[in-house]
Amino acid sequence: MEVSAWMRRGLMGAALSMIAGGLICYLAGLKINTTKSIPVGIYQLVDVPVGKGEYVIFCPPQTALFDEARERGYIGAGFCPGNYGYMMKRVLATGNDRIVSTDEGLRINGSLLPLSKPLETDKAGRMMPRYPFSDYTLKDSELLLMSDVSGTSFDGRYFGPMNLSQIEGVITPIILF
Repeated sequence: MEVSAWMRRGLMGAALSMIAGGLICYLAGLKINTTKSIPVGIYQLVDVPVGKGEYVIFCPPQTALFDEARERGYIGAGFCPGNYGYMMKRVLATGNDRIVSTDEGLRINGSLLPLSKPLETDKAGRMMPRYPFSDYTLKDSELLLMSDVSGTSFDGRYFGPMNLSQIEGVITPIILF
């Protein structure tokens, strides 16, 4: 079946519109989240300090763990070093907070974080990594980045504390879907 010229032009127009829309969003500091890590929607970079409760966008560090996460599809390919995609999470613990990993989930300063129970395997049956928080106190430059809306997100319970230097910025929701 041959694709008519008008269909090709329509498909090309749609593709160019998507690219232009993405470029406009990028230039305006807008970020689109389609994952379950934070609420799905459109976010804007804001000029506020990174702190507990804030949503952040970050580039993961280049490590074997994140190489494997990209290969398994937990994170996408993108423009961060190592060809990683940006990740978006919520800051749930900061410097001097005490983290303990248990089978029921992560405890921050003694309180169990909702939706933090670590999965033993992923959907494909592969063993999940688990960061060995054992009465760990975050350093001033470290953050615990987690999902507070999904128990299946690839987050701090698997990759551990993130250094503040990895953070690209704080994001705030504009439109949630």
